[in-house]
Amino acid sequence: MKMKMKMMEIMFTNLIIFGFFIIGKSEIYIVTIEGEPVTSYRGGVSGFDATAVESGEKLDVTSDSVSSYSQHLELKHDTLLETLFDEGTYTKLYSYQHLINGFAVDISTEQAKTLRRANGVKSVDKDWKVKKLTTHTPQFLGLPTGVWPTGGGFDRAGEDIVIGFIDSGIFPHHPSFGNYDTEPYGPIPKFIGKCEVHSDTKKSFCNGKIVGAQHFAKAAIAAGAFNPLVDYASPMDGDGHGSHTAAIAAGNNGIPVRMHGYEFGKASGMAPRARIAVYKAIYRLFGGFVADVVAAIEQAFHDGVDILNLSVGPNSPPTTRATFLNPFDATLLSAVKAGVFVAQAAGNGGPFAKSLLSYSPWIVTVAAAVDDRRYKNHLTLSNGKILAGIGLSPSTRLNQKYTLVAANDVVLDSSVMKFSPTDCQRPEVLNKNLIKGNILLCGYSFNFVIGTASVKKVAETAKSLGAAGFVLAVESVSPGTKFDPVPVSIPGILITDVNKSMELIDYYKAGTLRDWTGRVKSFKATGSIGNGLEPILHKSAPVVAWFSARGPNIKDYSFRDADLLKPDILAPGALIWASWSPNGTDEANYIGENFAMMSGTSMAAPHISGIAALIKQKHPRWSPAAIKSALMTTSNTLDRAKKPILAERYSESETMTFVSATPFDYGSGHVNPRAALDPGLIFDAGYQDYLGFLCTTPGIDYHELINYIHHPCNYTLGHPYNLNTPSITVSHLVRSQTVTRTVTNVDETETYKITAKMAPAIAIEANPSKMTIKAGASRKLTVTLTVRSVTNSYSFGEVLLKGNRGHKVRIPVVAMGYKR
Repeated sequence: MKMKMKMMEIMFTNLIIFGFFIIGKSEIYIVTIEGEPVTSYRGGVSGFDATAVESGEKLDVTSDSVSSYSQHLELKHDTLLETLFDEGTYTKLYSYQHLINGFAVDISTEQAKTLRRANGVKSVDKDWKVKKLTTHTPQFLGLPTGVWPTGGGFDRAGEDIVIGFIDSGIFPHHPSFGNYDTEPYGPIPKFIGKCEVHSDTKKSFCNGKIVGAQHFAKAAIAAGAFNPLVDYASPMDGDGHGSHTAAIAAGNNGIPVRMHGYEFGKASGMAPRARIAVYKAIYRLFGGFVADVVAAIEQAFHDGVDILNLSVGPNSPPTTRATFLNPFDATLLSAVKAGVFVAQAAGNGGPFAKSLLSYSPWIVTVAAAVDDRRYKNHLTLSNGKILAGIGLSPSTRLNQKYTLVAANDVVLDSSVMKFSPTDCQRPEVLNKNLIKGNILLCGYSFNFVIGTASVKKVAETAKSLGAAGFVLAVESVSPGTKFDPVPVSIPGILITDVNKSMELIDYYKAGTLRDWTGRVKSFKATGSIGNGLEPILHKSAPVVAWFSARGPNIKDYSFRDADLLKPDILAPGALIWASWSPNGTDEANYIGENFAMMSGTSMAAPHISGIAALIKQKHPRWSPAAIKSALMTTSNTLDRAKKPILAERYSESETMTFVSATPFDYGSGHVNPRAALDPGLIFDAGYQDYLGFLCTTPGIDYHELINYIHHPCNYTLGHPYNLNTPSITVSHLVRSQTVTRTVTNVDETETYKITAKMAPAIAIEANPSKMTIKAGASRKLTVTLTVRSVTNSYSFGEVLLKGNRGHKVRIPVVAMGYKR
């Protein structure tokens, strides 16, 4: 009987009762229906004029034709739902009219089945989650001397370009986002964004630098994931991530980075005069939902952003058959069609192959690099050994040794062991009299990995107990564990090498005298902590960060290889200083701080967004594909020492190693902003080209394709690798294939010598070997790849076009040969 009652209880907790009907637990679905969205509507509906834009053309969203057709689509959405379902049995969350024609709705699985069968419905996709893909870099990239002067200096770099951020919001009071009287920001007539008002202060989140600020959480609320006390029902950044990415791309120039009384330099965005539009759709505890993200993208397009930064990505590849076909990527395709440049973080699943979370050719997928700045520190023991570690801290007093005391030897009594005293998170469980004036030894446990313990709290504990400093020793580690230096106010160091930690522990044990019970009689081990505040500059930079997601790109959920290279480009993404939200609780080491040093492809993407803004400023009529081409073809594959770029990997022994990087690590190479402003040639592409790519990709279901692009496949490329991208990928090369590209001269008439090279398994030939291209003209280029030997692995190469006026245009070539 008890078992039966329990089963009934479980059943009723998974059912929702509406009137006389019992329907399954509701979930959120994104639905697309027949009919063109605003950006693609060419007329045909009685009473409504055409609203479609040509590829790269801006849409006037304020026009009567756009407004009336948008209202017409929303009415169709409402009518469909009202016809199918009783009032109160569903909740429509959003209507999408501009980039896709559809809506997000909270319904049961049975109602979803009904929708799929309904006339006029093209696709019904269950909503899925997205996640965050979580200063010195302007100088490292050569912006102050090589790029900003061409746009009128830092005080004009990115002027009047609007970058939209789909992220966790913004902390509007940070100086990186201030509008100062000395160089005030004026109005931007082309931008019509909205600005929410703070519920407490009643002040707008916008100030001239920030020109739009809205939040999107209807799907998160419907899913029961949203907590207004933590997540803030406003554009306020309750995480820190959104403020960080916005500052990297467009933060004000020359903002002092101060923490604990020390200045780590001055921060600046890549385009410090660009404006910021905030579309908060990501939240600290759960990430976000695609329904909210799509609504945010729709709004950003409607408002008139020039650049869209996505430092977010799906938790896993889409469940649709093709990675390129889902509401998220289809929305971005329409945005690109209307002239919006989109940069997206590649993902942090590296160094494993096929770990990318950004797939489509209309998106610029950004990998993360470690730049030339590294922070190191050391612990010197009295036996002469020097143990390397990390720690952004001052040193202990010069020429003075301090007694080392381990936390588990200075607990107040044995009853506190349940509080994990070796983590050094609770000063009240440790004996201050034994710690004062000494160096406190703590252990790096799993609590630090999951975020319930932090280096910052160790420093606070040590300081409150009067310690001269602290050492945090890592005694065991899983492969791929990431250790970043943390700024602290007292001398401190994290020993990340397990072998070095064991040396420290052995030294401490040998120098610590105990009685027969194990209690310490006297502490004899001593040491000193070095200065970790100053960075060390390396010539072997950039290096592909170990966490940066790797190719090859995939075309479907079965992880089959695509004929498209991803990532596209490499940008700084490790140990990046930028603004932070004091409200942010995402990173325990930076709670309450105004700046944070973070790592992730999340940090790499806004570098590209900001640099794209500089290119857009200089070349306002260029298409998103043209900007992407300029970035890729001028990138570097050599580091600062003029050696091939390396990539970080973990060996079987769990130690960091370096291997030669390939296009699957860095795409075309590391971004070179100065060269990207003047690329000479570009590989342009538009909406029809992307449709041709989709229509010729093997395995894509034709009906699924029509559901998302609303166009029949009247235009074909022959093969997907003929899409006019600044890279060539042939994932299944049998015998010989000829690939076609079209180059366009965006400078003066120039003669180019064309050469090609490839790994020995594949023969390569470029034709013609020389071409003269007049200003504004286009010429075709063919590249023939022939299998010499089958190696069961990819071969890498490049095609190089060298102009007589100094331009160098390089495209990577990737192919795998097969027997017939």
